Amino acid sequence: MKIVFIVPTTGLKRFPPYRWAGRIYGQPNSITGPLILGGILKRAGHEVEVYEELNGRVPYNRLLRDTDIFCLSLMTSNAPRGYELADMIHRRSGARVLMGGMHPTWMPEEALEHGDQVIAGEGEKVILDAAEGRIAGSIVQGPLIENIDEVPFPDYSILKTPCAAANVISTRGCPCRCSFCTTSRMFHPYRKRSVDNVIAEIRRYKEMGFRYMNFEDDNFTADKERAKEICRRMIAEGLTFKETFFFGRTDMAEDEELLELLAQAHLTRVLIGIESLNQKALDSIQKGQNIEAICRAGEACERHRIRVIASIVLGLDEDNLSDMNRSIAFAESIHAYQLQPAILTPFPGTPVYRDYEAEGRMLPGSWSRFDMMNVVFTPAKMSPWELQEEFFRACSDFYTFSSAKDIRRIFGKEYGRRRWGLALMTRMGTGAAHLASHIAPHSDYYTLRHISDVQ
Repeated sequence: MKIVFIVPTTGLKRFPPYRWAGRIYGQPNSITGPLILGGILKRAGHEVEVYEELNGRVPYNRLLRDTDIFCLSLMTSNAPRGYELADMIHRRSGARVLMGGMHPTWMPEEALEHGDQVIAGEGEKVILDAAEGRIAGSIVQGPLIENIDEVPFPDYSILKTPCAAANVISTRGCPCRCSFCTTSRMFHPYRKRSVDNVIAEIRRYKEMGFRYMNFEDDNFTADKERAKEICRRMIAEGLTFKETFFFGRTDMAEDEELLELLAQAHLTRVLIGIESLNQKALDSIQKGQNIEAICRAGEACERHRIRVIASIVLGLDEDNLSDMNRSIAFAESIHAYQLQPAILTPFPGTPVYRDYEAEGRMLPGSWSRFDMMNVVFTPAKMSPWELQEEFFRACSDFYTFSSAKDIRRIFGKEYGRRRWGLALMTRMGTGAAHLASHIAPHSDYYTLRHISDVQ
């Protein structure tokens, strides 16, 4: 059979300028799930192709002529696009549609309104039987994989859209349980691959010629000794890349040896969840960190020339506008390379979603707005539009043309140019959004401003 995996994306993100901005922000990469599952099917003798709409055009007219099964990988924000594709596939072909990923796991009945079968949870042990028709149920629960060394490596030979960075997931889940986090609930309990297994995968990507790599673990430095050993092996065996990205926590600043090894192994770009500089807000989301740790982490990363992507959550109930502005000013003060101002988003499956639903705080609208850039609930201390404006303000205040000079001085010309490009794209994007909020009645921003005016 011919089986095609598609990772959909929203209309805005298929727009060429958005793709250009994405290439300024970082290197294009592909999520690993379809590459793992597709590899399993390929080894069983099926013809398999994988496409990411975010990174390139998908030849639907050709695929609809000869594909037997379409597998759609869905997060919450791309679920409406996935449903649109599923309906189109059923109209124009006789292919089956399987759906999996975070959103169908939490909302399987909704997904079945468009797909033929939903794979909930981890799909590695059921994908072959589901594709070959040996599992008849409409909702297939993938069993927990206890030994994740058994999971095959992603197969990049089946990927048909551009990819410049290889993704490695060396753990599943996260030992922390922030109240807004989906992955720590879907991939529970927290599990770790052996260092040997991780190094074998990294070696494969080095041999394939990748220049960039990402550790996509929710918290790569959760086990500091394990992270050190991976870094030591990468250094000793010549498995470093031009740049490797990872997710970390502020507690990494407590281990100087870890910081030195991260820098030597070229793990020089890290996203750290600062979230807020209001301790009450941090405690309310069970973040498990304090303000002092945040400050130490900022200083330590700058000292080791590890470029920080500062993640700030906007809209926590304990935060007001001045709290959020203080967090953004802090990101500037530590010379954060990039800012990720994430609007609090109550994803299905999380305590925040459950609580806000019960309190009647969720705003009407499409799942496509659940991308951490759009307000989807009524905040406690401001109107929805005020929170949306704070997101725009955070981006504009942080990504300035003058700040590109500082980034160039600290990290070099390439990164200064990238910062300048992000400043340009930010101004274009926020300007277009503000215009839409005034003159485009069918846009989400117009609706949000209207809701706020009524309130």
